[in-house]
Amino acid sequence: MSKVRKIIVGVDGSESSLTALLWALGEARLRNTEVEVIHSWSLTPMVDPMGFASFVPIEELSVAATNVVDDMMKKVAEFVGPTKVTTKIARGPAAAALIESAKDAELLVVGRRGHGGFMGLLLGSVAQQVAHHGPCPVVIVSDENK
Repeated sequence: MSKVRKIIVGVDGSESSLTALLWALGEARLRNTEVEVIHSWSLTPMVDPMGFASFVPIEELSVAATNVVDDMMKKVAEFVGPTKVTTKIARGPAAAALIESAKDAELLVVGRRGHGGFMGLLLGSVAQQVAHHGPCPVVIVSDENK
């Protein structure tokens, strides 16, 4: 049985990840490969001024994650063409989910920056982690020249 050729692309709803997704779709057409779009979420406590932690219900986080992917796919629908695209919602740290999913991929694509803090950073934390630990070639797409 032959291995499925695919490009993994991480999305988080940001403009940077939209640019990465568009780039991955274009590259998939050139390579005649599939694209797997991955979004990851994790349970993060919210601390109120009194120091009490509360959690958003898991169901809400799961729905929000699905909405992020659905919104991204709507934005690129006209660019998909004949390329086979699958989506995956992963629970846990984004970099870990992307690295794990890319074990059998020919390429891992991410945007330069996402929704994280420290806007002055040149490279987002997920991009930095996959660049160092990706199991296949990694492309970090910049959206500055749009």
